[in-house]
Amino acid sequence: MAFEPPPRLVRALGETPRDTATADWLNRLPELVRDAVARRELTVERVQVPGGRSSLVVLVRTREDTPAVLKLVPPRSRPDSERAAMAHWGGLGAARLLDADTGADGAYLVERLHRDVSVRSLPEAKSMLEAAGTLRRLWVPPPAGHRFETVAERTGRQADAMAACAEPDVRPLVSAALAARDELLGSVPAGPGDAVLLHGTFRQSKVLAAERVPWLAVGPDPVVGECAFDLARLVRDRVEDLIATPSGAGVTRRRVKRLAESLEVDQERLRGWTLFRAVESGVRALRVGRTQDAELLLEFAGWL
Repeated sequence: MAFEPPPRLVRALGETPRDTATADWLNRLPELVRDAVARRELTVERVQVPGGRSSLVVLVRTREDTPAVLKLVPPRSRPDSERAAMAHWGGLGAARLLDADTGADGAYLVERLHRDVSVRSLPEAKSMLEAAGTLRRLWVPPPAGHRFETVAERTGRQADAMAACAEPDVRPLVSAALAARDELLGSVPAGPGDAVLLHGTFRQSKVLAAERVPWLAVGPDPVVGECAFDLARLVRDRVEDLIATPSGAGVTRRRVKRLAESLEVDQERLRGWTLFRAVESGVRALRVGRTQDAELLLEFAGWL
């Protein structure tokens, strides 16, 4: 079987400056897949298309004929960190890690979920409820001596990139987002959830139907920090629907309030991180030419 990277993955990897390691990984991907399949004695069913923006997903069966997913993650997407988080969760709230192979190819085997059925298929109120419940189960203390990135470290890199934005119409939002980050990092959130393991890129499409429980999360980009940072990405889910709604600004503010109350996080901290993450995503989309996405995200940020 020929293994070619899906166009969506190639486009996504091309949206940021291509480093040597990523270029090498992409060029060697067919070989890496073949080696990973042979080493684990897997039977390939098919490559998942369109697949993800940060990994290659191959549907396989193990030598015991168990359906599974083989993921290959490029070096810059921190495959070791992703695997470490999934191992730490141990299948509680997230797909279960099925092997301990830590090869340099960034490949690992995970439990297969129903990849075509996410909580986005549910009515909005129900989907938010199920997604929030899944997210809560992931918020656990990180392992001792962990090497996960912190929220301060990740947003520090992002803040540097945002500060370089020269678009005059966007500068006020960037300034507000950077000020919100400074304020949030300069204070300590109330409660025990100020230094827990976070999914890092959580949204409804990351919560898939499963067999052993109704819903499980996939595709983390783990980070350690406060819960409000993780929840902030969920606030803007279905942003295109929010923008198309005349009362979108009011709906957004109510969503912030409901999610903050249901998951017991400070409402103002959730609003602040939602602002920062929306502006960061909008500026990044603008930088790589995804103008429509940028406009949606920045309009949404303006409501906060």
